[in-house]
Amino acid sequence: MPIVYLALGSNLSRPHWQLRLAVRSIAALPQTTLLKCSSIYRSSPVGPAIQADYLNAVVAVRCTLRPLSLLRHTQAIETRQGRKRRQRWGPRSLDIDVLLFGDWQLRHSRLILPHPRLTERLFAMQPLLEIAPDVQLPDGRRIQPIAEQLALGNRHEKIIRTSLPLNG
Repeated sequence: MPIVYLALGSNLSRPHWQLRLAVRSIAALPQTTLLKCSSIYRSSPVGPAIQADYLNAVVAVRCTLRPLSLLRHTQAIETRQGRKRRQRWGPRSLDIDVLLFGDWQLRHSRLILPHPRLTERLFAMQPLLEIAPDVQLPDGRRIQPIAEQLALGNRHEKIIRTSLPLNG
């Protein structure tokens, strides 16, 4: 059973509550076992400038669902929690991205694995590193040195740990 890492983000409709509810919903998915939850981090938005900061977290699950099936389930969770797909990188009640799905590599019109911008986004890398410091990309590269380089190169991007793990 592969370990899957999911990134959670919210900047609308009580973001802290949105993340907690999302974790409960993910834990209830069929053929899925919640393993770990990162702390919650606050980050500046990517995309349109006038929007609130995001709260972000990463969860690790064991999952026997196929990647596209998991994607359908996570998008259903987003919809139930009020997600409206109006604007790319716009404000949202909940965003769930599949970052890594074991060592799978996939190019599909609906899903690319590993997530195509994972190594560019400190708000995903930092919580991932917290719960899986030794995780590797399918090509064998370790996440930790990539995250360290990203942090050095993005001193303007603020990522602040705001609370204990979501399941704590």
